[in-house]
Amino acid sequence: MGKKQVMLPANEVDLTAVEYVPEKIEAPHLTGFWFKLFVKVMEAPVIGSFIASHLKEKNGITEILKNTVIPEVPMFIPQFPLQEQEPGVVCLGEDGKHKEQVDLALKYLPHYDPASRWSSDSGESSQFRCWIIRDYEYAYRNKLTTPSMVAEHFISAMEVFNSKQPSAPLLISFDPEEVRRQAAASTQRFEKGKQLSILEGIFIAVKDDIDCYPHPSKGGSKWFHEVRQVKADGVPVSRLRNNGAILVGKTNMHEFGMGITGNNPNYGTPRNPHNPKRYTGGSSSGSAAIVASGLCSAALGTDAGGSVRIPASLCGVVGLKTTFGRTDLTGSLWEAGTVTIIGPITATVEDAILVYAAISGSSPTDRIRLNPSLPNFPDLSSSESSNILGSLTLGKYTKWFKDVSSTDISDKCEDVLNQLFRRYGCKTTEIVIPELRELRTAHTVTFGSESLCFLNPDCEAGKGVRLTNDTRTNLALFRSFAASDYICAQCLRRRIMYYHMEIFKKVDVIVTPTTGMTAPEIPESALAVGETNLQVVARLMQFAMTANVLGLPAISVPIGHDKQGLPIGLQLIGRPWCEASILRLAVAVEEMSAEYRKKPVEFYDILKGNGFHDSTEE
Repeated sequence: MGKKQVMLPANEVDLTAVEYVPEKIEAPHLTGFWFKLFVKVMEAPVIGSFIASHLKEKNGITEILKNTVIPEVPMFIPQFPLQEQEPGVVCLGEDGKHKEQVDLALKYLPHYDPASRWSSDSGESSQFRCWIIRDYEYAYRNKLTTPSMVAEHFISAMEVFNSKQPSAPLLISFDPEEVRRQAAASTQRFEKGKQLSILEGIFIAVKDDIDCYPHPSKGGSKWFHEVRQVKADGVPVSRLRNNGAILVGKTNMHEFGMGITGNNPNYGTPRNPHNPKRYTGGSSSGSAAIVASGLCSAALGTDAGGSVRIPASLCGVVGLKTTFGRTDLTGSLWEAGTVTIIGPITATVEDAILVYAAISGSSPTDRIRLNPSLPNFPDLSSSESSNILGSLTLGKYTKWFKDVSSTDISDKCEDVLNQLFRRYGCKTTEIVIPELRELRTAHTVTFGSESLCFLNPDCEAGKGVRLTNDTRTNLALFRSFAASDYICAQCLRRRIMYYHMEIFKKVDVIVTPTTGMTAPEIPESALAVGETNLQVVARLMQFAMTANVLGLPAISVPIGHDKQGLPIGLQLIGRPWCEASILRLAVAVEEMSAEYRKKPVEFYDILKGNGFHDSTEE
């Protein structure tokens, strides 16, 4: 029996008395035989419930959900107060089309200088520079190559990746002839001068929980396509196709997004392009790896707990999560979710802006209900952009910021903040974020309950035994949550929203490391049967969950590497609907960090077709 506790209303909490409590997760790390046995025990009627209750009690979940009176009323979807208009922002009119959004975003990017991008000596520099979307458009328009030629380079590279042992496919649904067909149509449009947009002929991959016809949507499983047929593109995919993008197939992922490492015994676990012995992060694992490997300019992912930003950070690329309600989830497996958003993973911030422009925009009913602000972009072409940047105030919760597995991470992030102040005048102010443990509980219960609601009918119909051990373990835990637990989690969401809206009265952007650790090692025993390691999960997710529970926009930008050569990301969390501010800041962070960017050990130049680079074989 626990002792009853009563929380003060959020507006009466004394922030000066808030003590930071480091994250501590108590749970077993299991792989191989012992993990398979643990799954059987967790699913057993009596002992499984006992173990789930024990785990929740040891990690403070029971205390929060069962023994605590939370005075706030529930908030079942993120709800925001009206926000002031950001300075230096370009908004599309009500009658705007998605092609026009892309054209508008392109218009307000910095000047493109082909001489500097294509100079013959640029390849001799020690600084790694990947091709951006405007490089492809320049090459196509000036007949340096064609989408069909690039398609052949892409297909050849995929053959190399797919021949690796053990299997580690980036795409789990891939049809070379379908890629050739799209590329041929794109090549024809260039020949006739009728390209659809700047995204014409750009190779983009789609996560396996977003519909991309004619590919099935399996959610990384072996069976989901048997119970749900794909008859059309999901809305964001359709918008990319209408802009001329070449959709190459469905990327590998952690099954049904039930993990954050990217482990998938069903198809093989994708390897981190910077170190093949390390995880990519997940659940958008294949999406991040295919961009980091140079095979695609962009990929779509779904972000329910950092699962766009986390793999982007671990793979050294950019991951953008927009405000909840900003993109239409129709045609994804998470249409009914309240913590999930579809977002782009790209090589650069500029490319993220262009893809965001193409896919953003809710359905008319969603816009009335959720989104008082039309899609907006930062005007990066204006001479005032630096002044606007200098006016931004950044918020940092130092004790949280420094609670990472290695000082390499916090030191590198701190260095970026110092550079932002010296170069632009961006001031960093100390903030306090209460109830981070409660935030974790609210996310676990909300995502877990929504996932269980989605999968339960098929599990009850006998499909549950075909899930991976990782997914089955999580579902066993999620089944232990009661309806009252879900209500409590939504009451916590309202409290945490209040704290953050108060913080955003003082700062424009909250800054954190993207993850509390760099890419973890892949245990050999985890390849065949998966693993459960909640300590690693907590480290990877500790900074990411805020944006999902509250529906806030956030972006991860690569800023360098640790002493092991593994990428580090800086996360920028913005006010609701204020994507333009975090994108403007992200461009500056990217420019300052460009000299620290390294070519992954697994990288392919599909624009020039110079061949597969794998330094692990040198």
